[in-house]
Amino acid sequence: MARILAVDDSAAMRQMVGITLTGAGHQVQQANDGREALTQFGKESFDLIITDIIMPEMEGIETVREIRKLSKSVKILAMSGGGRHQNVNFLDAARQLGADEVLEKPFDPRELLNIVNRMIA
Repeated sequence: MARILAVDDSAAMRQMVGITLTGAGHQVQQANDGREALTQFGKESFDLIITDIIMPEMEGIETVREIRKLSKSVKILAMSGGGRHQNVNFLDAARQLGADEVLEKPFDPRELLNIVNRMIA
């Protein structure tokens, strides 16, 4: 069992991630954006952070960068359906700034579970 923080501005996406991962025996907490995630990360320990990239307030690239400053060991999975913006691939940028794995939306819940299990193994 892993302690996982799911960060996404979409309540439906957070719920899908939560249901998928709690069904597999993991403990999942949720955050609406990067600021809320950093607050929770400062108070509790997590094995894995799953963060969306495109969010209001504090977006995912900044969230990945800030979490990496606080911890080199926590695993980070970045996900996005945003693709590219002005020749910048968001998922590539997230990986370069410290995300261990990336996942393009939309995705099958089984794909998410496979990646999470591989990351925490």
